[in-house]
Amino acid sequence: METLTQVEPLTDSWGREIKSVRVSVTDKCNFRCTYCMPAEGLEWLARAEVLSFEEIARLVAVLARLGVDEVRLTGGEPLVRRDLPVLVRMLADTPGARDLSLTTNGVLLDRLAQPLVDAGLRRINVSLDSLDHVRFAELTRRDALDKVLRGLEEAERHPELRPIKVNCVAIKGFTEDDVPRLAALARRKPYVVRFIEFMPLDADEGWRDDQVLTGREIRALIEAEHGPLVELPAKASSTAKRFGFADGNGEVGFVSPVSEPFCSTCDRIRLTADGQLRTCLFSRREWDLKTPLRAGASDEELTALLRTAVAHKELKHRINEPGFVRASRSMSQIGG
Repeated sequence: METLTQVEPLTDSWGREIKSVRVSVTDKCNFRCTYCMPAEGLEWLARAEVLSFEEIARLVAVLARLGVDEVRLTGGEPLVRRDLPVLVRMLADTPGARDLSLTTNGVLLDRLAQPLVDAGLRRINVSLDSLDHVRFAELTRRDALDKVLRGLEEAERHPELRPIKVNCVAIKGFTEDDVPRLAALARRKPYVVRFIEFMPLDADEGWRDDQVLTGREIRALIEAEHGPLVELPAKASSTAKRFGFADGNGEVGFVSPVSEPFCSTCDRIRLTADGQLRTCLFSRREWDLKTPLRAGASDEELTALLRTAVAHKELKHRINEPGFVRASRSMSQIGG
């Protein structure tokens, strides 16, 4: 593999080195989750507005030379992007991009897991908020729980995909009964089940802080059913606090950006499907990479633009502070 030339790391003005990029490959989705999208009426990006695989691969290569070595493909739903394994192969072959993963709702995973593994994918996150068919359909506005479970079973057949992470958004007054059942998946399956606090990123802008089921509350629900949890070591920039069960059988995690923000160690940036760089999930500002990319910008010019954008990375998201202003786009448009 080609040896990367050492360059100055990509660091923000607060001293945080950027190591991870979330790349949205599409704003389209085959679900309509209540915490992410409106039931109807959201207009998709025109095809010409979406970055091509070659454009994504070039930007990832530039970022990799700056030390950004973790790449996660997101959407919308990334598996609805045609020929996605082709992009996975391009990124798997990119020098410096050592950690390539993908977040999906799992509906198409039963037929795409094999081609994705063959292309070089080694980690996967599957969103699954409920094991109850009625609640699942209420949350996603789709009757597709069985398809998601089939997708997870197919992922299990590929030992290259480890760990399989299952992401569960927890909403107070709605998903409490699901928490112990989802945690039980981590007891009997090769899954790391991660519970994510409900964030103000819904397209309908209906989020309220009293709907947040906090990480501490989720942990209490799990321990009441499964016994004590034991904290496990996690790297400083991890979004999740890791816990194992006292008997050693299984692992769960808590992502608590509302009740326990982890902004001080954030090492992430995001690339939207239409080529805008976001330095925080809750950014009000975006940095246009698509226009210079399509105008023939050199790698050096793109690098300078990336450094300028990252220098403006926000210190924190301010969800819990007076005057908090919501992100400029919904989650499906930003990319998970």
